[in-house]
Amino acid sequence: MNKPFKIKDRIRSFRYAGRGIRSFLTKEHNAWIHCCFVVLVTAAGFFFQITKGEWIAIIFCFGLVLAAEGFNTAIERLVNLVSPHKHPLAGDVKDIAAGAVLICAIAAAIIGTIIFIPYIFNP
Repeated sequence: MNKPFKIKDRIRSFRYAGRGIRSFLTKEHNAWIHCCFVVLVTAAGFFFQITKGEWIAIIFCFGLVLAAEGFNTAIERLVNLVSPHKHPLAGDVKDIAAGAVLICAIAAAIIGTIIFIPYIFNP
């Protein structure tokens, strides 16, 4: 059943998304940790005056890691809802989602290292 396009419905969907971001950022401790790194890396970017291309890579990494953490949080909450009791498969699903976040965070850290090492050692 396709509903017709309505601006009011699109605005409402943005409100729901904003509510989800607010919930994610206020309730998830790992999101706080990622946001601390966002602040630190942003400060370093301004301090070292990184290039536009480097900013693009850094901002992409911020978005990738935060989105991965958001997906992980959504998956964990859904698994907790549908499987309130411990189940090995539910645990595997949650571990895999958390592992995906770790992969993104490691890739972001490597990209950050590649960008910032030359600034640190060749001032």
